[in-house]
Amino acid sequence: MSSSSVAKRYATALFQLSKEHQLLDQMEAELRVVKEVVADNAELQAVLKSPKLPIEQKKEILKTAFSKMNTFVLNTLMLLIERHREDEIAAIADEFIQLANEERGVAEAKVFTTRPLTEAERAALSSTFAKKVGKSALRINNIVDSNLLGGVKIRIGNRIFDGSLSGKLERLERKLLG
Repeated sequence: MSSSSVAKRYATALFQLSKEHQLLDQMEAELRVVKEVVADNAELQAVLKSPKLPIEQKKEILKTAFSKMNTFVLNTLMLLIERHREDEIAAIADEFIQLANEERGVAEAKVFTTRPLTEAERAALSSTFAKKVGKSALRINNIVDSNLLGGVKIRIGNRIFDGSLSGKLERLERKLLG
């Protein structure tokens, strides 16, 4: 079984639980925190993957680290440790977030700009580009990139909308040389 099918299975089960108990927003927020902690903490990853550390100790570490989490999220983490699937934690969180976004008609977007966006600019980008990808809204992650020179570059899923000055210059160069 591939890792993506495992992640999808766990995420789907958690998603169904969150819908049954009206906890979708809370569980999504908690899974984002879990993903960030696990992905950004190399020491925690090493501890969770260590074959020398007993499963019970790994469980205690996670229970302590995520004690404020919903019981469904915590129980899922315990189950992953028991079944030696600690590598899947971030993938499960990603799958869950994707399911939650689909439920709400929202898409994740990375917006590259030369400066931080204002709320008005975020709202304008969200309303304009959400329609282009068939969604009702965008959840914007603004990334400041000084290499752009100016303009905006947006990545929604596997689609890229490049309105940056450097992108326009590259297209002009290809047109002139081609």
